[in-house]
Amino acid sequence: MDYVNGPGRNHLFVPGPVNIPDQVIRAMSRNNEDYRSPAIPALTKVLIEDVKKIFKTTSGTPFLFPTTGTGAWESALTNTLSPGDRIVSFLIGQFSLLWIDQQQRLKFNVDVVESDWGQGANLDILASKIAEDKAHTIKAICIVHNETATGVTNNLATVRKILDHYQHPALFLVDGVSSICALDFRMDEWGVDVALTGSQKALSLPTGLGIVCASPKALEATKTAKSVRVFFDWNDYLKFYKLGTYWPYTPSIQLLYGLRAALDLIFEEGLDNVIARHGRLGKATRLAVEAWGLKNCTQKEECFSDTVTAVIVPSYIDSSEIVRRAWKRYNLSLGLGLNKVAGKVFRIGHLGNLNELQLLGCLAGVEMVLKDVGYPVKLGSGVAAASAFLQNSTPLIPSRI
Repeated sequence: MDYVNGPGRNHLFVPGPVNIPDQVIRAMSRNNEDYRSPAIPALTKVLIEDVKKIFKTTSGTPFLFPTTGTGAWESALTNTLSPGDRIVSFLIGQFSLLWIDQQQRLKFNVDVVESDWGQGANLDILASKIAEDKAHTIKAICIVHNETATGVTNNLATVRKILDHYQHPALFLVDGVSSICALDFRMDEWGVDVALTGSQKALSLPTGLGIVCASPKALEATKTAKSVRVFFDWNDYLKFYKLGTYWPYTPSIQLLYGLRAALDLIFEEGLDNVIARHGRLGKATRLAVEAWGLKNCTQKEECFSDTVTAVIVPSYIDSSEIVRRAWKRYNLSLGLGLNKVAGKVFRIGHLGNLNELQLLGCLAGVEMVLKDVGYPVKLGSGVAAASAFLQNSTPLIPSRI
């Protein structure tokens, strides 16, 4: 028996890994298969076409790597750039920090634009750098769409406008790990050259698939990119795409069937409806935080994330104790504050296959924990604010109309 077992279901409200729908679990509950049989290439061919829809691209080429978001980062960088290339990257939280660390270890010349944690990427500085770069020494812009550590969402459309205004050819690389399939993301419209996500976030799968989508411009860049790559080499995949067998090495059969089920659920609900649902859950959470008298780590409303909310606690409370007590007493999993905001914030994840009543259960649990650690919250205040909003904004379930 699991030594940490508790009654009922664990209320999983970290911003990834997230809850896995029963339909996905059932789809993955199968034996191994020969991936060289006709069945797996046929499944993969359709998956690749359907994955394009979640990136909102018709011209992009998806790659399904058996890896995490970190591997997808490396794939995006090494297939398009050479050691010594100058890239502009934005440091706004723990995950952008980790990507920058990877960029530096891969020997790129990283021009870091740092903002206070809780602020978005400073695009005014980007505009200045692009305007000054007449010789086009900047080869790529790397940005995290949604910084999971602080709950900040960046404006990708503005990045594209800056590049277009100055007619700058830099590649536009985007980490969409905690945004794609939950927030508005438009690869073609925003001219994103490489976008990536992970299966354990809004797709609501187990960890293990790093999904990368490359524009024609990015594919062209592979011809001159001198970074060493083997496992993540797009050209190996493209060779097998042409052969119709799709896989240069053994894929996770179970995750492919899980991805099929996850995409079916998203398309049944409708991708735009999924995005709208995340908008409701994010707004409801922020209303609850406000009712508790606490503050959002994200400093500007236009940067509020609809997949995760980082809540600042008073200085006399250690936010790590909130997370510990939630798990130990109420079987509720919340996100810790990371690095610079460790002990100062706790995070409520509200992404993936999640509904309004599940969120309200989480908010009720948070209120009890806040009371436990000595914060003078009025029980029911956040739940009341969130439920009033959700009762007025939640539509009928599309499949039940």
